[in-house]
Amino acid sequence: MVVLLAGAVLVLMGLFSGALLVAGPFGLAGGSPGLALWILFPLFTLVGYMMTVAGSRTSQVQGFSFGVSCALLVLAVLAAVALMLSATSFVAPEAGTLSLWYVFAVAGALGSIGAASKGSVSRTA
Repeated sequence: MVVLLAGAVLVLMGLFSGALLVAGPFGLAGGSPGLALWILFPLFTLVGYMMTVAGSRTSQVQGFSFGVSCALLVLAVLAAVALMLSATSFVAPEAGTLSLWYVFAVAGALGSIGAASKGSVSRTA
């Protein structure tokens, strides 16, 4: 139970790190995201996910995995929208957009893999 809770907290901190990386270029994060967030976003998300899966029952894993995948995909879509708004000059970022590209790539890849794996289980009678 402790591993499950610690893993869930790490996943939440990883997702929050990703959200700060998306908000950072527009001055919404209260400062420029540092190197630590770039490392902690995938690290906390992956390690937390592994801890949560290791500490949970088999019936809980699928729903948790899908929820984390959806949250990552939402982050990827938000980063893509921010990139598009920046490219069309609707919104001018205060800093560069490299963190948006990073979140778009990492969250998009991890979220897509997780969401696609939900439907990959074949059901035979």
